[in-house]
Amino acid sequence: MDLNLDAPHSMGTTIVGVTYDGGVVLGADSRTSTGMYVANRASDKITQLTDNVYLCRSGSAADSQVVSDYVRYFLHQHTIQSGQPATVKVAANLIRLLSYNNKNMLQTGLIVGGWDKYEGGKIYGVPLGGTILEQPFTIGGSGSSYLYGFFDQTWKEGMSKEEAEKLVVKAVSLAIARDGASGGVVRTVIINSEGVTRNFYPGDTLPLWHEELEPQNSLLDILSSTSPEPMST
Repeated sequence: MDLNLDAPHSMGTTIVGVTYDGGVVLGADSRTSTGMYVANRASDKITQLTDNVYLCRSGSAADSQVVSDYVRYFLHQHTIQSGQPATVKVAANLIRLLSYNNKNMLQTGLIVGGWDKYEGGKIYGVPLGGTILEQPFTIGGSGSSYLYGFFDQTWKEGMSKEEAEKLVVKAVSLAIARDGASGGVVRTVIINSEGVTRNFYPGDTLPLWHEELEPQNSLLDILSSTSPEPMST
């Protein structure tokens, strides 16, 4: 089997952004792959841009990292010049500008989320090509294919912070169950007028769906648990 270890690092990913009554919740899995090989099982795909704006990254790890680095630098300069923190809309439009102007070279889809005193909690999706979409919730990455119907049914306006975070964790765990390129742990970031809260959910604490196997310590545990009973005569 060819693992293709020379392939570009890709965060074949599940990323989620949800607004609630008072702020936003961002969530992501933690698997980074190189071909069929898992290069990093605990990567952090939610990157801080400013004190009040965060970015969920999917697609090429290198592309998304360089975009976030550029945007963080430009937003820092903007804050110094204007004397106040950048709004979520400013950060999202800057990402849109970089993505669109370099659309022939970048392979990354991004979700921008944050809170500011002018518009409150906002979520923007910036998919491949540099389009910008303001939405009450948005999903991205390879695992998002399994989540559209789920969000259509379960998302609702006016959710509490706890309801929104529970929805994000459930969505990412559902995608992990179906998508081979998503896995590891679930990280969430809650942003509101009170600040930022980061939470971490280890893989063995996530709910199991469908016919998922429970976490095992070794391959021998799996083999012994699935071996058939001896036939009786």
